[in-house]
Amino acid sequence: MDTSWLRPVTEADGPFASVHMDESHDTEDAMKQLDLRLREVETELAAQGADPQTVAAVVAAVRDSRPPAGKAGRGVIAARGSVLVNRRLAGPPATPEVRFSPLPYLVPLAVHTDEWPPYVVAAVDRVGAEIAEHGPGKPRTHVVRGADHPVHKVRGGGTAHREIQKHTEETTRQNLAETAREIAKTAERTAAAFVFLAGEVQSRSAVRELLPEALRPITVEVGTGDDRRIQEALTGHQLAGLDEVAAEFRAESGRTPGRAVAGLDAVTTALTEANVATLLVASPGDATVFTGRRPADVAVGKSGLDAPVARRADEALPFAAVATGADLAVLDERLDLWEGFGALLRHT
Repeated sequence: MDTSWLRPVTEADGPFASVHMDESHDTEDAMKQLDLRLREVETELAAQGADPQTVAAVVAAVRDSRPPAGKAGRGVIAARGSVLVNRRLAGPPATPEVRFSPLPYLVPLAVHTDEWPPYVVAAVDRVGAEIAEHGPGKPRTHVVRGADHPVHKVRGGGTAHREIQKHTEETTRQNLAETAREIAKTAERTAAAFVFLAGEVQSRSAVRELLPEALRPITVEVGTGDDRRIQEALTGHQLAGLDEVAAEFRAESGRTPGRAVAGLDAVTTALTEANVATLLVASPGDATVFTGRRPADVAVGKSGLDAPVARRADEALPFAAVATGADLAVLDERLDLWEGFGALLRHT
């Protein structure tokens, strides 16, 4: 996960309330269930010592967010009555994750990230298409339209009808070609990882054949409104990315010198030196480390730190990673990392 959007969190004063919870809206009593879950969050935060203003800010952030369609999760980080992160998660956590601690708990944001690659969705017909660009920020939509007369075949015989039929087919071909060109330009401009074609079956099949050869392997035909198919493709791409990170770590671990390190001592040293490109997290458990005054000051011992204090490793290391511009990847069973942490370095 690209952590640049989390940088403001490292500049805020704690302590932090970190809540990652189910906000699914897939039953008739979904709002009632959400209220029950929020009461549990309130109770747990209060039990951990959270101030009323921060508790209220978390609850309001969840309650005021637009309800999702189906299953989803919500991640909220707040401090001193202000919401720092309010983000929909790609899926609901199996159990609520609620913490009030000196540092924010960022790992669940990477586990349930909705950080998809750029992609294009085009709803096509014989006249043109509505093309939506999905990437950072809100989707942007534009329309390409060709000639709308004539594009429907006519019945009958005779020379006049055959001429009309021929003209109709030519108009449709020109429209589809223009649609394919515009989709290709949009995909190239946005560096799209996928192109999803929806709309009329014949039109989208024809447009796919007209797309440049390089785009066809990443082009998927979907039914109109078939968000499930789109979600499956994007999730598959995300999982493949984690597989690539794991493969790179294994390869670098076998080199001398290599750009892979594991274990708290080696990883904290690399973080302090701002030499981590990607922080890898597997199963860190309840391990602790020491932190200093600066977000990137983290070590297994107190030596060399200014005003050292003990902190949970699963909070301190991701916090330092964000502060130094490193990516964050949660790999679970893909790698057996010593002490639950590893790193791909920027340089050896």
